[in-house]
Amino acid sequence: MNICGCVVHIKPERIAEAETTMASTEGVEVHAKSDDGRLVIVVEDTETRLASEIIMDLHQVPGVISLTLTYHHFEDETAIPRAPLAQSTSTPIGAQFHDQI
Repeated sequence: MNICGCVVHIKPERIAEAETTMASTEGVEVHAKSDDGRLVIVVEDTETRLASEIIMDLHQVPGVISLTLTYHHFEDETAIPRAPLAQSTSTPIGAQFHDQI
């Protein structure tokens, strides 16, 4: 699973159109918009397309000046799930010194 946070700079007069196009694109979520023509979006892999392919296509949306990847997280979904961590029965750090103060 890829999760990509991006900032998109758009011509201010085209922001409404570009926002609508991006919001209707599978794998894209619009999270914030500024008055000067910037959007904060998250792009994720879909079942049919990689996030990187979607990002490349978003560069072609009318009015887009630039699209910058600002955050990326990748997880291998085929990895073996880990067992949950056991509840710790140890004394919290510093607790053993509490009575000595």
